Amino acid sequence: MNAFRFRRAAIAAAVLPLALTACGGDSSSDAADKASSSAPAEEKSSAPAEGAAPADGPFGPACASVPKDGAGSFDGMAQDPVATAASNNPALSTLVTAVKKAGLVDTLNNAQNITVFAPTNDAFAKIPKADLDKVLADKEMLTSILTYHVVGEKLSPMQLETGTYDTLRKSSLTTKGSGENYTVNDTSKVVCGNVPTANATVYIVDTVLMPKA
Repeated sequence: MNAFRFRRAAIAAAVLPLALTACGGDSSSDAADKASSSAPAEEKSSAPAEGAAPADGPFGPACASVPKDGAGSFDGMAQDPVATAASNNPALSTLVTAVKKAGLVDTLNNAQNITVFAPTNDAFAKIPKADLDKVLADKEMLTSILTYHVVGEKLSPMQLETGTYDTLRKSSLTTKGSGENYTVNDTSKVVCGNVPTANATVYIVDTVLMPKA
């Protein structure tokens, strides 16, 4: 009887460490599984930050003057076709007046996937008042100038780095630059670029573009 009890105790003593080892193995295995399962999650969360593309939105010093909300804000302009969107931006009121006088509101609003280089009020103010009044009173001349500001495709900032593009006037303009600094025809600077509207991309410029011929 004593021998039987001794044998059971010996077996128990031998089995107990194995059981503890097995439990310990399960625990470390669980920890390893948790670690391995959490590692990909960490990689996934950090990967987009590392490979994130630069912000593809409006840029330039004049963008700060665009209303923060309402129809004239960037979000508001994105909902309307380009002529309507421009009419809600106070800095483009002279351009809007010119577009209306030329009868181009419907033309611009109904066009698809265009780029508009939109002169600010200050850009028009660079033109002597007598000359500007003359242009605004001459529909043919006004139409020629305004359609020279419109390209029949949407242009990204990257495309502005160096390019020559046909305008609705059937003559070309050139662009160059990089980062957030671009010029059109070497004279007109983009002061607020890559502004989306429902049917166009707008680059607000500081000088009115004059057709070369």
